[in-house]
This record gives sequence, C-alpha cells and structure tokens, in this order.
Amino acid sequence: MKRRKISLDGLKIGYDGKRAVCNNTGIGNYSRCLIDCMSLLYPKNEYVLYSPKERDNAQLSQLLLRDNVSLVAARGLWRRAGSLWRSLEMTRLMVDDGVSLIHGLSNELPINIRQSDVPSVVTIHDLIWRRIPQNYSAIDRRIYDMKYGRSARDATRIIAISECTKRDIVNDFGVSPDKIDVVYQGCSPIFSAPRDSETAGRIRLKYNLPELYMISVGTVEYRKNQMLAVKALRALPADVKLVIVGGRHKSYYKDINGYVSRNGLSDRVIWLQGVPTEDLPYLYAMARLTSYPSRYEGFGLPVVESLTVGTPVIAATGSCLEEAGGNGAIYVDPDDVDAFVEAARRLIEDNYHYHKYADDGRRYVRRFSAAEFARLTMASYTNAIFEFLS
Repeated sequence: MKRRKISLDGLKIGYDGKRAVCNNTGIGNYSRCLIDCMSLLYPKNEYVLYSPKERDNAQLSQLLLRDNVSLVAARGLWRRAGSLWRSLEMTRLMVDDGVSLIHGLSNELPINIRQSDVPSVVTIHDLIWRRIPQNYSAIDRRIYDMKYGRSARDATRIIAISECTKRDIVNDFGVSPDKIDVVYQGCSPIFSAPRDSETAGRIRLKYNLPELYMISVGTVEYRKNQMLAVKALRALPADVKLVIVGGRHKSYYKDINGYVSRNGLSDRVIWLQGVPTEDLPYLYAMARLTSYPSRYEGFGLPVVESLTVGTPVIAATGSCLEEAGGNGAIYVDPDDVDAFVEAARRLIEDNYHYHKYADDGRRYVRRFSAAEFARLTMASYTNAIFEFLS
C-alpha cells in the first residue's frame, strides 16, 4: 500500500476514545487528561475520538466544546457490535477521515492496524493481570495477553506510563526497549489551583469530614489494599479516622467492612462514593496523610495528586509508586501493618517530618506537569511518524 504524506504542521490525531467516553476513573481519566493537555498546548492539531457508543459524560463534554476536539461514534447496526466495530471498522473510519496518526489510549489497537497506511501509538498502562493473576479469570488473562501483546508488537511506538511498565513490556512481550517512550501522566491543574477556606469549609460539611483523618482514593479492591490502613487504625490514636473514596468491588468491601465491625472501628471509617473530581483537591488537602499501599500500579496518580496539594503519602513498595512519589512519600511493604503504623505516627505526631515530606513532595511532583505530559506525548507522535515514513 502506498503511504500517504503526513505534514507535521497541523496533525489530525485519531484516538480510540471508548474509555474517554464510557469510564470516569483510571484509564478514562488518563484519556481525557491527555486530550485536554494536547488540545490546549498544540491547538493547531485536530483531535478526533472514535467510540463504539455515546454516553453523557460531563468531563468529556467540556472538551468537546473546543474547536479542535470532536467525537465520532458507531452508527446503525455497528452500535450493536461495539467490540467488532472497535476492532475492525474504527480503523477504516480513521483512514477515510484522513488521520495522521492513530493512538490507542487503553492498552490496545485495532487488530487490522497493520493493514492501514497510518502510523500508530499505543499507551500501555500496566500488566496487572500478569502480576496479580488471582484477580482475573484464565480466559481473561489469555485474551489480554493476546490483545495487548499483539498491540505492543504492531504499534509503531509504545507509550509506557512508568519505567516499571516499560520493564514489564520488555520482559513479558519481548518488545525492544528502544520502541518504548516513558511518558508520565500529567496531574490535572485543579490540584495545583489555589484553594480557599470558604470552599474548604463547605466541603468539610458536605462530607461530614472529621478534623483528623487519613484519606484513601481509589477503587476498593484487593489490589489497592485499603485493608492495610484499616488494620493500622487499631494502633493509631482514637481521634484518627480513615476516609475511603472510590467505587467498590463487593467481595473486598465486604471483607473490610467485616473487619471494621469485628474490631469496633465503625465510627472511624468513612466511606464516600461518587465524589466529583473538583472536590478531590480539598479532600486531599484537609487530610493529614494519604494512604496508597497498592500492591501493583502502572503509575499511581493519586500519589501525585496528593503531593501536589501538599499532603504526604504512605505508599507501598513493589511496583512503580516510588516513581510517582519520590522523596515526598514513605514506602512500606504492602503487608506490614507495623511499618504503616510507624509511618503514620511520624506524619501525625511529628510536625517536622510532616512538613518535610510535604515540601519535598511538592517539589518532586513538579515534573508531572500537564505541559510535560503533552510535550513528551507529541515527541512520541513525531518519532512514530518519522519511523513509519522512513
């Protein structure tokens, strides 16, 4: 197939936009954050999201108001075969629309990507199903190996969201490290925006927040390991409470709630769901510390969010969280309750250490700016285009 000419002066980027449209956490947030940053910092380009369905999404609707961002959704009978549309028909639409580059935002590319005459980039977030296989069925693990491994090999270039993920891609999929660009996700500007006491007071009342609390932000599931902070409560002063923010996997939520009830902690654990993104900076900022002892992450954005507002973090060793937190966090084994208690006491009772970690964290996370996120992503796009055309 004859390859088209691609001009770097005004690119048209086609995104697999399913997660940007349909998901309000995790990869959905990554997708919207990327499009937000790119459309602002590179306004001459055109950014088109392709999705097998349309869905009301307040965060995405704000982006679609921009002149350089648009959405193309499946039509007709294809709406009943979303997975097939995403695997086959989406590529044809992108090619017919004249996109300069195709970017798979959520670990995969269409299966016919190599039959197109368009360079491609895929973002691979993590290989969690390989690191914590007990959370996935055997068939799901085989499907992910096939889809994501093929996408990594077919892509012109790969974006890994951390050095940890890059190592996993190289080791598990046999991809050359030279093909992989590490691009850390930018932190939304709302976390570095000024906060005011009036709004803080309103949010404290809205969620009935205690004076002294630890906060945990993320889906309540085994991998996120919220149980470690819950167990630590028993050895911490009685006025220290834990606020857990996020959707829930029923079985793990049941395990935690059972432990809470058996150990008389019901008045010390506060559960929140459906918290708007704009409230999160205040929830972090009013906490004494953030608990994020996840057993495995591709990056660990809540660590960056917390440090950006100036709240120190206790995170877990074992994956990439040291990359996210640097010297602004204390790291413990994900099963070591005593180590967590010691770290929490240091941050709660020792103002010197609290302010040291807060200051070090603010300085460290400056590297995760929206501008750097966009700049490195554009560099990956440029490299993919040059390599494809050479």
